[in-house]
Amino acid sequence: MKFLLSCFLYLLSLAAFSQDSMRHFIYFGFDREKINDPLFLHCNKASGAQLMYWWKFLEPEKDKYDFSIIEKDLAFLQAHGKKLFVQLTDVTFSERWNCLPRYLLTDTVYHGGGFLQYEYEDGDPDPRKGGWTARRWDPAVRERFQKLIRELGKAFDGKIAGINLDETSAGIGRGSLHPAGYSPEAYRDGILSTMKALKEAFPKSDCIQYANFMPGGYNPGGDTSLLRSVYTFARENHIGIGGPDILVYKPGQMRNSYGLIRESAGLVVTGVAVQDGNYDHINPRTGKKVTTQEIYEFARDYLKLNYIFWCIEEPHYSQEVIPFLEQLH
Repeated sequence: MKFLLSCFLYLLSLAAFSQDSMRHFIYFGFDREKINDPLFLHCNKASGAQLMYWWKFLEPEKDKYDFSIIEKDLAFLQAHGKKLFVQLTDVTFSERWNCLPRYLLTDTVYHGGGFLQYEYEDGDPDPRKGGWTARRWDPAVRERFQKLIRELGKAFDGKIAGINLDETSAGIGRGSLHPAGYSPEAYRDGILSTMKALKEAFPKSDCIQYANFMPGGYNPGGDTSLLRSVYTFARENHIGIGGPDILVYKPGQMRNSYGLIRESAGLVVTGVAVQDGNYDHINPRTGKKVTTQEIYEFARDYLKLNYIFWCIEEPHYSQEVIPFLEQLH
């Protein structure tokens, strides 16, 4: 009897795998030389590569655009039967790096172009410095970013599988560290404006806004309408939605973005990335380190994603992710 039950469950699992409709991309970030890896190129289930492009490399001087790196990546992937998903980046996660064009930083009309993020731990009076983020609420800065998006759309709409914008989460400094002109509402309005510009520039390729948390809107304790309004706007304007991490059943994400992503499934394109550290996440329902299959099933059955972007953190990528993808039908 146990043998028959095991066979039945196994057949059910195979049936579920055979119904896999997610598009699987490998998230290489800046490690673009690794798109040459035979593991990736020979994995039929991997539709393509998600690659990161900093704003300053695409617009090295004001109104002078250089998309040669995207063109090179796209040509290589197409030659190997793979697709390109662009991650357009206006944020970093270390104070050592700033991805914004130099003219934004030096021209006073842009108020410095960006702001340094700060993270506050409970009971710690000294915040930890994060990375640099564009002043998304600032009309002058936003106009420049949206112009870049329009130029990218002219060059690549319909040629790339899709394009996504970085996460909405941001650490806002307090007191003297508070960025000038910022408010949660102005930040939210800036996000919505750029989402609309992205969709207008890319009517053919899939567009995704990563919306995980909103400054001032963390649940519990914050204004939850801020994040929900991003998802409502996305559905009303047929813009894809998603986020930067698949952390299976993690309470913070479950209270904030995950339910909203699930609500959006089937209405707009949805996609979430498995990023560094996600493979070592402890599943709160089992108390054990999450497995690749658990990540996949959470993405498929709970989030109901169209896209999943698998990062190349080792040894997980080579030893677990690629073998797992190769068994899918």
